[in-house]
Amino acid sequence: MTDLVIGADGLPRCAWGASTPDYAVYHDTEWGRPLHGDDALYERMTLEAFQSGLSWLTILRKRPAFRLAFDEFRIPTVAGYGDADVTRLLADAGIVRNRAKIEAAIANARAALELPDGLSALLWSFAPVHRPVRPASFAELAAITPESTAMAKALKKRGFRFVGPTTAYALMQATGMVDDHIVGCHVTLPPAA
Repeated sequence: MTDLVIGADGLPRCAWGASTPDYAVYHDTEWGRPLHGDDALYERMTLEAFQSGLSWLTILRKRPAFRLAFDEFRIPTVAGYGDADVTRLLADAGIVRNRAKIEAAIANARAALELPDGLSALLWSFAPVHRPVRPASFAELAAITPESTAMAKALKKRGFRFVGPTTAYALMQATGMVDDHIVGCHVTLPPAA
């Protein structure tokens, strides 16, 4: 498989984005687009943590159930969850039922509430300088960067869980802090700001 493929619609896209219809929509409309807002970034951070050890396609397909189960990822609401909510979430077959990840999601909402400038400002403070040229292949990309390592360290220092450097970099890719679409991909992104 090459890193850039022509989809059934005739558009060139990153190979992973053409592998399923779900991925094609996600690739074309969300992945790599700059995303701001505390709740929106909390959702993506939470889903990236739940993805750890699983296929992103699993999480993507369960995202509507995750949104329902976690009250649309409203940070103040999730921060108020207690033992009954953990029990409820562990019984919800629509999401990934992993106690450590569920408890991390709640702890992360509580930690996000403590950030004086908000989660969005903290996460975006680690966005690297925009590359003038997209990567020619996925072989040029690292799973961990100095910026993702610094982000993970800063988050852990503030009480966040399941936010290692690899998860932090996946978050950076998904939310447009970096543009890792391959050269030739049809997706045009607005500048990250």
